[in-house]
Amino acid sequence: MHAMSATEVFLLAILIIFTVPWLIWRVGRTDYWAPLVVVQIMGGILLGPGVLGAIFPDYYAFVFAPATLSALNGIAWWAVMLFVWVAGLELDVGEAWKRRRETGVTAGLALGVPLVAGSLAALVMLRYPGWRGPEGAAWQVVLGIGMACAVTALPILVLLMEKLVILREPLGQRVLRYASLDDIAIWGVLALILLDWERVSRQGGFLVGFAIATWAIRKLMRMLAENDRWYVGLIWLALCGFAADWAGLHFMVGAFLAGAVLDAHWFGEDRMDRFRQMLLLAVMPVYFLSTGLKTQWGVGGATVFAAAALLLAASVGGKLAGIGIAGRILKWPRSDIKAIGWLLQTKALIMIIFVNILLDKKIITNETFTALLLMAIASTMMTIPVVAPILRRDPGLAKRGF
Repeated sequence: MHAMSATEVFLLAILIIFTVPWLIWRVGRTDYWAPLVVVQIMGGILLGPGVLGAIFPDYYAFVFAPATLSALNGIAWWAVMLFVWVAGLELDVGEAWKRRRETGVTAGLALGVPLVAGSLAALVMLRYPGWRGPEGAAWQVVLGIGMACAVTALPILVLLMEKLVILREPLGQRVLRYASLDDIAIWGVLALILLDWERVSRQGGFLVGFAIATWAIRKLMRMLAENDRWYVGLIWLALCGFAADWAGLHFMVGAFLAGAVLDAHWFGEDRMDRFRQMLLLAVMPVYFLSTGLKTQWGVGGATVFAAAALLLAASVGGKLAGIGIAGRILKWPRSDIKAIGWLLQTKALIMIIFVNILLDKKIITNETFTALLLMAIASTMMTIPVVAPILRRDPGLAKRGF
């Protein structure tokens, strides 16, 4: 019998990664409540050791052998760096500054209230063993879980607002401003959590070097044609990721910073949209699989689901409460409060990337990661089914820019 080569096993894994979620999404017609990106993340969980791997251990050991995992992880690392870089590019700090009172009040409350709620949920979880990683201090776990409950995933929010046909409308631009500040905050908090006092001089050196290099790269980008900007941008991304990881801040912090200091209009709006869609189509499913492979149920499946429910309540309740307070301060109509509150529930990718880093640094356990992952999926799946009826009832909502 012909023994499969490492290449054949790798391609078999790729075949499974792309086929299973697409069939579920297309045959099940899940797009309204579970877009393909959500089904891909769920597919990663099903294909990982926590579900099919536990039921069919021989399948898991054969398809996801160490050599295959090594190759998949390499693709996943670069894919997610590209995705986070694009998320950084999409930040429009200038527009947020023009509307700084409205943006500051809304973004601050949309982040702060669920951060407090999530931190309180984390304190409840830490009363029991199995949630704190071997390298994590209590404050790191509490702040990490709290921030995971508070964040809004800007790239997935863009995709869902495209589906709702509001991305380029005034409402969509408002929501992007609020989410942009939240995205900046999550990477700032991550840098704080990962700050290594034994290597603080190296991290300080990275920040000083990054500031100088930012001045140089921005000057260079203005001199280049658009095609060259894309290529130089990827070189800049790899350099920032390497430098940040060398400094102990994690390559994902470097990837986000690499995009955040560049201007999106240098790369072309349409072209950047196509690039993001290509990433989601061609390489990000591999990252979702690698995410699913980390799901574990070691403290008991029921306990993990109970923790996920607690975190979901903290996340959804905190976000709606924060937007509700902001809406009253800014005198928004009730439908604006509801729509924006639910749009900002979108988590998925950025939150998953964030907690992946906490897991890699052993600040949280696999079980905590799994509970947060389930919370992110549930929160994201709620967005379109709740917001679409609100938009139908109030046709003028999408046009309100305040």
